[in-house]
Amino acid sequence: MKKIIFILISFFILICFSLFFVWQGIYSPKDITGSENEIFSIEKGQGVFEIAENLENQELIKNKIFFGIYVILKGETGKLQAGKYLLSSEMSICQIAEKFVSGDIIKEKIIIIEGWNLRDIGFYFENKGMFQAEEIWELAGFPAVDYSKAIDLPKPKDFSQYYDFLKEKPKNTGLEGYLFPDTYFISGQEAMNNEKKIEKIIQIMLDNFDKKLAPYRNEVSGTGLTLFQIVTMASLLEKEVKTFEDKQMVSGILWKRLNIGMPLQVDATISYITGKNTTSISKQETQIDSPYNTYKYLGLPAGPICNPGLDSIKAAIYPKTNAYWYYLSTQEGETIFSKTLEEHNIAKAKYLKNSKNSEN
Repeated sequence: MKKIIFILISFFILICFSLFFVWQGIYSPKDITGSENEIFSIEKGQGVFEIAENLENQELIKNKIFFGIYVILKGETGKLQAGKYLLSSEMSICQIAEKFVSGDIIKEKIIIIEGWNLRDIGFYFENKGMFQAEEIWELAGFPAVDYSKAIDLPKPKDFSQYYDFLKEKPKNTGLEGYLFPDTYFISGQEAMNNEKKIEKIIQIMLDNFDKKLAPYRNEVSGTGLTLFQIVTMASLLEKEVKTFEDKQMVSGILWKRLNIGMPLQVDATISYITGKNTTSISKQETQIDSPYNTYKYLGLPAGPICNPGLDSIKAAIYPKTNAYWYYLSTQEGETIFSKTLEEHNIAKAKYLKNSKNSEN
């Protein structure tokens, strides 16, 4: 009898020791000395034990068996998501498994600058090695293109089925103006093809535009203008002047010119057509036949010429009434306003001599 009791007690102790050993293997990290984070990849189609073996090989966990036991007992064998993860040996198996199940993969930091156009955004992603510029343009639109005449280019994807604010946008324009400039953190979901990734990034930017413009929807309606017209004007202001105050002043000037049928003659529209990163334009360039040319055609350009920030959009909604009709920007970024063409010509002679500054 004593022998049986001894065996039972020994067995119980062994079970307790084994359970403690497994518990410690699962809930305590391999290393508590401050190891550095490293990238761990799960490829699409990999199973639990293959993932566990890779974790052990990278010395992120103590034992692959513990990882397998934990995931199986939790019923999460089919929930581990593919992607790249930032892990360290300071993490326990349960913490690592939780990241895999939640899909907490490494996120790409994307910075879209105020005033960038589709051309800039396309090359930005290309330079980051994420996509080719043409892949972006095929979905969001090629810069400065009138799709009613462009028969040799694929038309951009119609996102108006997802966003009401795009329904009033003409079909012959892309998403220029609506890809809100901001800092984004994009999940690098490797299981997705490039087109799906780009579409997801575009939707994130459009979601942000929708969110940022929400407080001003009633204000836009009160102007009697469409959101498309407001965004188009905002894109001109973004490229023409720097400060919010100057943007409001120029907004007042440009809306006033539109109301009397005066050409806008905004140099930035010519730079948008040519793709040149300069405010210096030639007389010959002002004759380019493009619906974005505000020297050749009256009214607003065919669409936005960049993606404006919130200040520019607000300035387009809330123009400042003033007595000026002309303006120019000095090399130092100061805006000089003039009431008459004569005053404007004097200002040009004074401030633009031997320089390449913007004048309107």
